[in-house]
Order: sequence, then C-alpha cells, then structure tokens
Amino acid sequence: MTNAPRKKGTAWETAIVSYLATRGLRARRKPLAGNQDKADIDLTDLPDIVIEAKNTQRVTLAEFLDQAVKEAMHAGARVCAVWQHRRRAGSPGQGYVLLSGDHFVNMLLELVELRTIARQLEAPETSREAQGDGR
Repeated sequence: MTNAPRKKGTAWETAIVSYLATRGLRARRKPLAGNQDKADIDLTDLPDIVIEAKNTQRVTLAEFLDQAVKEAMHAGARVCAVWQHRRRAGSPGQGYVLLSGDHFVNMLLELVELRTIARQLEAPETSREAQGDGR
C-alpha cells in the first residue's frame, strides 16, 4: 500500500524542482533526515536558501513556517520558505510562497550585498571608460 500524502508531497517537490529548472535555477530534492530534516529542497547555486514544500488540504501557516525555520537551522541556511500548493492550480508558479519577516529581511540583505558587489565589479570598467583609457 502506498502512503498517499507522501506521494502527493513527493510529486509537489518534484514539480517545484522542475519549475525552478525551467526558470534557470538549479535545485534538488533533499533526502529525509528524521528529526534533523533540513527542508525538502535546496538551491544548488544559493546554499543559504532552503524550501519546505507543502501539498496539503489543510493549510496551517504558523505550523508550516515553524517547521521550515527549524529545518533551515538544521541546514545552516539563512533563508527558508514554505512553498504551498494552491488548489486547482497545477504549476508551482501559481502556488504560494511564505517567508517569516526575519527570513524575508535576510533575503533582502543578500540581494543588497550582491548588488553592491556587482556595482564594485562594474565600477573599474566604468571609471576606465570615463577617464578615456587611451587604448
């Protein structure tokens, strides 16, 4: 006999990984680890972010978010999100993504840091052009 909820969960996790791939993001499903579980999905190029996938009839945001935060701590991730399946919507792109305020701010800080680095990398080229490098 198959475990129907586990089958639904596995299908949702697989759908999320496939969806992320179509958007140019590499992700993988993570193996179960019991009470030391480290979320369901991690992003290969963004190791500080993990995803807890949920495909349930009953949506309990606080419970789901608490689980995701706990599993992010196990994984050493700065950001975790709950990706909830939306009824009568097939694509993960139509699902719901939930973050705690703290994890949302962590994600924003990561973006600011990356943009700062990108600007610094672009600055030498820009300043050389402005000075008329003479080449």
